[in-house]
Amino acid sequence: MPFEMGAAATAFMAVAFFVAAFVRGYSGFGFSALVVSAAALVTDPLYFVPVVMFCEFGMTAQQWRSVGAHVDWRRVRLLSLGALAGVPIGLAVITGIGADAVRIVIAGYVMLMCAVMLAGWKMKSEAGASAVVGAGFASGLANAPGMGGLPVATFFAAQSIAAVTFRATLIVYFALLDAYSAPLMWWHGMISRDTFVAIVLSLPLLAAGLWAGSRHFLRTDPKDFRVVTIGLLMLLAALGLLKSVL
Repeated sequence: MPFEMGAAATAFMAVAFFVAAFVRGYSGFGFSALVVSAAALVTDPLYFVPVVMFCEFGMTAQQWRSVGAHVDWRRVRLLSLGALAGVPIGLAVITGIGADAVRIVIAGYVMLMCAVMLAGWKMKSEAGASAVVGAGFASGLANAPGMGGLPVATFFAAQSIAAVTFRATLIVYFALLDAYSAPLMWWHGMISRDTFVAIVLSLPLLAAGLWAGSRHFLRTDPKDFRVVTIGLLMLLAALGLLKSVL
């Protein structure tokens, strides 16, 4: 078993990967946050950060060629500039604290981001360059526990950005963010042989979940389904918080 997990924990994570992939295929977000939040309930969640990062990188690589014409490269550059500083700081902090403290950080962050998304926060005008760099810095910090997508997605959703540009810009930025984060995670000792074992084991679950989600077996509108996903994330975060303090 990867990461010295028992059979029950491994089975739980297998279900988590399938559900998270289904959610990504159906509503387009939440994969990393769901997997890492679930991992916090059964093991040190940092084990699964590079696993979900490589999985996300593979999924975005498949989409890369189809989005080039719609990318807002100015936003990508500004976000990446902020992330250059955010990622190493986030990794230094998150790898310097214990597993229970990591669970508290992840739970608090997930609950905050979910609350902002549920509140439907909107900006009165398009964000300036400094705000975009700041969002990239926050994203870099948050990518240390594998959740760099939530702050940028929330930030973009608060502005009037065309859906096709929104999606294409996020796909390219996340690919660059993960490519930058990977060697830094290796340097911090977060990537091991078990990381690649877990990736290989997760591939069939990932494929099945993405296929099922993209088939839209549910009758719920994908936008409404995101609210359900946010509720699930908040539940997992709350359980992770309880585990860390009890």
